[in-house]
Amino acid sequence: MRQQDKKISVKPGKLRKRENMMGYIFILPWLIGFLLLVVYPICESFIYSLNTIKLLPQGMVKKFIGFGNYTQMFLKDPNFVMGLESYLLKTIISVPVIVAFALIIAMLLNGKIKCRGIFRMIFFLPVIIASGPVMNQLADQEAATVPMLNTTTINQVLSEYLPKVLASSVTDVFGNMITLLWYSGIQILLFLAALQKIDSTLYEAAKIDGGSGWECFWKITLPTIKPIILLNAVYTIIFMSNNEQNALIVLIYDTMLSATGGYGYASAMAWCYSIIITAIVGLFALIIAGRKDVYERRVKKYMREVKKQERLQRRIRRRGKRNEKRYRRKYAS
Repeated sequence: MRQQDKKISVKPGKLRKRENMMGYIFILPWLIGFLLLVVYPICESFIYSLNTIKLLPQGMVKKFIGFGNYTQMFLKDPNFVMGLESYLLKTIISVPVIVAFALIIAMLLNGKIKCRGIFRMIFFLPVIIASGPVMNQLADQEAATVPMLNTTTINQVLSEYLPKVLASSVTDVFGNMITLLWYSGIQILLFLAALQKIDSTLYEAAKIDGGSGWECFWKITLPTIKPIILLNAVYTIIFMSNNEQNALIVLIYDTMLSATGGYGYASAMAWCYSIIITAIVGLFALIIAGRKDVYERRVKKYMREVKKQERLQRRIRRRGKRNEKRYRRKYAS
């Protein structure tokens, strides 16, 4: 029996090691692809950004200049600085509009309405149709704007109260409202999945206690789907940053193929652009997920108090055992 118990106690450790090994084998193709197709090009592009690169018949010629491309980009290239400023303002304004619109439509489609499946298909259909060439054609034919919306008047009104750069960015959002709303198909789908996972008994209990629909939204719906809100915000930022309608993407591509720029200067632009995108993602993550729920803070505070009491009780028990040992030694001698 003892030998069988020993054998049984050894097997789980070997089984766990075998399962871990099989897991590493399954993800090995992905790791190889990630190292070769992602990590290596990223490192190579950073090396390019520190050089001036010329393509000659003999091959690629590199000349190390350090951070010269980066200083030139911010000190001598007004096109990049102006494009970057416009991109920042447009992204910061557009992302909340897209996420809020997607949440509203998802809540409407999650309700009990007739032909709900058809409406869901209609709102998701632009994700399939609106590819890069299609969106370029729509933008060229001015089909991405609202015909009855006078953007010039809006710009004039906003310029009286806001800085010119901010007013033009807000006007651009209104001018491309249809395009922005077409970007919300995936977000609507994610919000629908999150809303359907919320337990309906929470709403029933809230209504029994006299809670209105508005209170249920702020106290139940919004805190529950907060991770999905962050996911949709990050997805929207990445999608807008890599979209062909983005002027900075076009600028980096044109610079890469131009005689005055080249691969080195375009790589420096791409690195600065990536860092700024990461900063925007961090900003939205801090805004959305940084503030914790009141009840969550209370639960954590209660758990800290419970742990504190447990540590105090363990300290008291250890102290009691030490005093008991001293008492026994004292009277035993």
